[in-house]
This record gives sequence, C-alpha cells and structure tokens, in this order.
Amino acid sequence: MTTTCIALLRGINVGRAKRIAMADLRALVEKLGGKNVRTLLNSGNVVFDAADKASAGFGARLERALDAELGVASRVTVLTATELERIVAKNPLASSTRDPSKFLVAFFAAEPERATLAPLLARDWKPDALARGPNALYLWCSKGVLDSAVSIAVNRAFRDAFTARNWATVLKLQALAADGGSKPK
Repeated sequence: MTTTCIALLRGINVGRAKRIAMADLRALVEKLGGKNVRTLLNSGNVVFDAADKASAGFGARLERALDAELGVASRVTVLTATELERIVAKNPLASSTRDPSKFLVAFFAAEPERATLAPLLARDWKPDALARGPNALYLWCSKGVLDSAVSIAVNRAFRDAFTARNWATVLKLQALAADGGSKPK
C-alpha cells in the first residue's frame, strides 16, 4: 500500500543560495523510493507516493541525500496528503485567506516546543494574527510577510525548525496531492 506524501524543503531557490533544479530534486526523491514524483513551483515542494513503511523517516533521508548528492543543506518536512487536508480544513484563520500572499502556514516536522510557542500564541499581534493548528502555525501578515511582526517573531523563535508556504501554494499542493497527477512541473 502507498501513501501520498508532500516534502517541503526550507529555503530552496530563494536568492542565490540553495539552488536546486527541480528535475534533480525529482530524480533524488525517486532514487530514495518515491513514485509518481512531481514538483510544484521552483521552491522545494515535492509530492510523491511512498510505500507506507518508506514514508517514515523520509525527511531525514532526503536531508542527508540533498547534502551528500547535491551539496545543499536544507531542513525537510514531510507530511501525508491526509495531514495536509487536515491542516487546510482546520484553519482557524480562514477569513484571513482573502489575500493568500499575506497568509502563511508554517509546517513543523515535530511538534513545536510549548515553552517557545506559548508566549507567541498569548500575544496580541493585531493587525496581524497567529493561530495554532495540527503541526502547523497559521500567520496572517497584514502588511506583507517581510514587514510582519508575527512573521519575524516566528522566524526568530523557531529558526529552521519549520518551513512556511503561502496559502495559494498550500492549496496547490493539496490539489496536486489529491489528483495523483503524473505531470511534473
């Protein structure tokens, strides 16, 4: 039996650092056992099918392979299509998605530490907003991501323990994972 998975690589093809061709990334995921591998955009979003047992630990294996074979160090978060569906469905800030470029979902490979997370959730970020979901944080950045106090605070608090995608990308990944398409992008 197989599971559809989504691998999210942190900081890929942003600026001049951590450059990876998506064809190389697809080939690497296939080499690690991924099937029906497809990428979305040019920023380290991979949807693939994996044998149920192979999906456990895939993120760590992909991190090691990226470094060893492509010379790129990147944190990798892997979730299943079912987990992504739940993250989308349980969005507590759904009304903030009207401008998807200002709405981020921060994905965590492991549950964020409560001691770090609690003060962030307790703070009033208006006009921005922060909410917690299943292995994710939802960030509304009213003035844009780069000028957002909440975005800056989450980045400082968690550094490379997470990777974020805007809402439009999250929905595209959800659709790509659901359709089982075979055309890589």
